[in-house]
Amino acid sequence: MKEPSGIPEQQGVLAAADTSVWAVGATLLLVEDDSGDALLVEEMLTDSELDAPLTWCKTMAEARRFLLGCRTPVCVLLDLHLPDVNGLEAVGQLVESAPDAAVIVLTGLDESETGLSAVAQGAQDYLVKGRIDPEVLGRAVRYALQRKHTERSAAAMRTSRLIAQENARLERALLPIPLLLDNSFDVAARYEAGRAHGLLSGDFYDVVQTADGAVHAVIGDVSGHGAAEAALGVCLRVAWRTAVLTGVSQLEKIGLLEEILVAERSDPHVFATVTTLVFPPGGDRVLVARAGHPGLLMRRGTDVSWVEPDTGMALGLLPGTGRWRLTELELVPGNELVLFTDGLFEGRTGPSSRLGEDGLLAMARKYGELAPRAFVDALVAEATESASPYGGLADDVAVLHLGWRNGS
Repeated sequence: MKEPSGIPEQQGVLAAADTSVWAVGATLLLVEDDSGDALLVEEMLTDSELDAPLTWCKTMAEARRFLLGCRTPVCVLLDLHLPDVNGLEAVGQLVESAPDAAVIVLTGLDESETGLSAVAQGAQDYLVKGRIDPEVLGRAVRYALQRKHTERSAAAMRTSRLIAQENARLERALLPIPLLLDNSFDVAARYEAGRAHGLLSGDFYDVVQTADGAVHAVIGDVSGHGAAEAALGVCLRVAWRTAVLTGVSQLEKIGLLEEILVAERSDPHVFATVTTLVFPPGGDRVLVARAGHPGLLMRRGTDVSWVEPDTGMALGLLPGTGRWRLTELELVPGNELVLFTDGLFEGRTGPSSRLGEDGLLAMARKYGELAPRAFVDALVAEATESASPYGGLADDVAVLHLGWRNGS
């Protein structure tokens, strides 16, 4: 048995990754100020089947310093009567300073209730001095380590479930149901989370039809990945829908989105690209405003072409200097527009090549005869497949297919 000396104050105890916790090499720590009791514990451990180093600390302060530098699963045999802390407070201090450690409390013959209270405070077990033998001690240590491992695994699963629930809420907010007054307008949308980060990020879209029959649409992409960017994307989408429903003009909406982005972003380097469209009633034209966002695809029957409306600066790069403009595109019955975020064409198709805009257009032309939903699914599927040998699509992908039905 050794006393700790010169232990560096490093990060706390690591939990076992194996189901058999003892197999990874655990450490035993005895916190006991009575040398006689410490000697008895050492002798019982020697006679048990446990094969692990034992460290003896006489005070809670020494124990906490040791635990800060311990890098293996650890089981603490804790006496409740120490020079610097007494009773259940010792359990509280130990659990607080080393939450990954398994704790077995050593109590006196008349302290069984105290032992139960210690378990309620976070200890894994308690043993009564004078009633311990090598077999009981060895079994208690193994069980305590396994219980602590199980507790941590269960906590990790609960955390994973909560994260999944939050992601689902974000997804519902980012990917709304189009608000249409009738079935005269067709919308097909698709969203795929990028596998490189595994979380929703800032891609968003929305479609709203107002009382005058006009259909308004937006697609956008907040730079970066993660929950903060996803939350900002939700904020921008909700703000855009509110602006549409309150009658704000198309260019004013883009300016409003930039103001909100600048006010809400957590990093001054965060920016967003956006394309907004308005399809007036009649189906013969569409008004497009772009802020740094990629171009779009125009479908005319089975023909597909790339369209680059006028564009201004992305939102948040140089606030107040966007100078966005409206572009009017003529439509004939059957014309449809496809909008997307850059994740669709930025996937790698070779060690030093990407799909790119030209590659996306060539791909889209292969599927010109497909119906809207099938067309969108085919684009996403082939872009994903072409990138899969090189790590898959690294960014989120949003695709929005828009058009009047029957040339309305």
